[in-house]
Amino acid sequence: MATVKPGSPASPPRGGLSTLRTLLPYLWPKDRPGLKVRVVVAMLCLLAAKLAIVYVPMLYASAIDELSKNTAGAAVVVPVGLILAYGAARVLSLLFSELRDAVFARVGQHAIRAVGLQIFRHLHALSLRFHLSRQTGGLTRVIERGTKGIQTLLSFTLFNILPTFFEIALVCGVLWKLFDIWLATATIVTIVLYLAYTLVVTEWRTKFRRLMNETDSEANTKSVESLLNYETVKYFGNEEHEARRYDASLTRYEQAAVRSQVSLSILNVGQAAIISVGLTLVMWMAARGIADGRYTLGDFVLVNTYLLQLYGPLNFFGFVYREIKQSLIDMERMFELLDQHREISDPPDAGTLQLSGARIEFRDVAFGYDPRRPILQGVSFTIPAGRTLAVVGTSGAGKSTLARLLFRFYDAQAGAILIDGQDIREVTQSSLRAAIGVVPQDTVLFNDTIHYNIAYGRPDATEADVHAAGRLAHIHELIMAMPDGYQTLVGERGLKLSGGEKQRVAIARTLLKNPSIFLFDEATSALDTHTEREIQANLREVSQGRTTLIIAHRLSTVADADEIIVLSDGQIVEQGHHTALLMRDGIYAAMWRRQQAQGSSAAVEDVDRGGDADDDSAESGNPMRQ
Repeated sequence: MATVKPGSPASPPRGGLSTLRTLLPYLWPKDRPGLKVRVVVAMLCLLAAKLAIVYVPMLYASAIDELSKNTAGAAVVVPVGLILAYGAARVLSLLFSELRDAVFARVGQHAIRAVGLQIFRHLHALSLRFHLSRQTGGLTRVIERGTKGIQTLLSFTLFNILPTFFEIALVCGVLWKLFDIWLATATIVTIVLYLAYTLVVTEWRTKFRRLMNETDSEANTKSVESLLNYETVKYFGNEEHEARRYDASLTRYEQAAVRSQVSLSILNVGQAAIISVGLTLVMWMAARGIADGRYTLGDFVLVNTYLLQLYGPLNFFGFVYREIKQSLIDMERMFELLDQHREISDPPDAGTLQLSGARIEFRDVAFGYDPRRPILQGVSFTIPAGRTLAVVGTSGAGKSTLARLLFRFYDAQAGAILIDGQDIREVTQSSLRAAIGVVPQDTVLFNDTIHYNIAYGRPDATEADVHAAGRLAHIHELIMAMPDGYQTLVGERGLKLSGGEKQRVAIARTLLKNPSIFLFDEATSALDTHTEREIQANLREVSQGRTTLIIAHRLSTVADADEIIVLSDGQIVEQGHHTALLMRDGIYAAMWRRQQAQGSSAAVEDVDRGGDADDDSAESGNPMRQ
């Protein structure tokens, strides 16, 4: 089983060749012969287009020679055939170029889709540890730029750089054959100097482009994070603090962008100088040939046309090379996501979880998010099939860690967790998680309708099933009272709903999943007392015959559990039924007395206010209540 422990070394950075090797299989997929045919046809069209465009200047020169043969005073004979052939060659060059783009379009778009889908799936397969440490804004920008980079790379490399080099080779061969080696050599030397200068200066500029990318991602991350935490920013009046942080990143981006532009000007000036000197030299050699009687006027035009035809793409080559380098950088960052190791993965021989009652056993489990700070230390307990066990304790005792280990967000570093005698590390994650329904403490909803968020528990559920789950979670009547009912949009992260409403939607979603194991992690912590009691009664009803693990801080919510364990510093310090734990007069009893006293005070305050806390929290800020 491949796992990556905290602190393990990261994968080595990628290079351009490694990135290209990763991309090639997507352009030549083994299981898509149709796409392979398209690649071959596109390459043939490319060759045909270049052969046609190289032949165009020859026809042009021949027409010039024919026109220049007429003596003074004689009728001018128009070389109609050459002119028509010239026009036809230009049309064929354009036709084959467009046909090449049209044929290859499906190959390129398939590669972009396949890469994007694989990265999307891979990100979902990475561990919770990765997603807790990631920066959402920067991550999405990396994927966005990387997929665009594939399109840029294909467009410029396959349909600009390679065809241009092929055309250069053809032109140099023609010049050598029709004229002499010196003229061809002068052309080649000019091109080599141009390319060498472009490569050297562009490599120097790359560091500025990398810095621009980094500062752009940093600025985007800060802006997204600040807007996602809009309410917190307002609570503390930190708008200017957030603006200063954002401006600091923008300032670094500005400085990098200025350096990039200055270096671009240096590149352009050098390229123009090399091209101008080379063009002048070759034209001078051609003119000398005419003066010596070795070349015709048509030859002079032919050389001039070839050079202008070559230097056009070459002048564009500087931009193309920069874009290709940038695309490789963007793709490199994106493909590095695929190099992220899965901390939690299925063993090759993993089987499907076979349930026969869903008995859960934690056997001497030890775990720590950081090896230097253990969270759980030799925890052992059993939840018999169809029974309910509650875990209570102070904050930081490791209660929620038990839930994360059971759901296999992490693997225990020692000991084992078994369901019906099967080690959960030896079964597929999909079958394990399909058997567990979780209602977390912090509920985050999708920015969609209430119906979509409840149906997320079982996407193929009927509307009647969704409504039934809403009734069980005691939210159906509230939803039906809204103007749009179940089609009401909940907003970003469900912020248009109150905390209690969000929690009830999450409970309905889990009930719809209909799992064999229920896992409630402070599932009613955001609810008022009255609603909490109603939902607790429903939860007891729906969990009958199902194995249930409840993580709770409020002890009144777990008093009816079949068994309660008390965690402290990652160890079980007390275990038993509610009544037995009170009679023991230990930690649990002390927590119970303290919470009862706090509850009495809160109840008095609630009566004085004339309403419950949950309704007050949403009475003005929830547009769906107005």
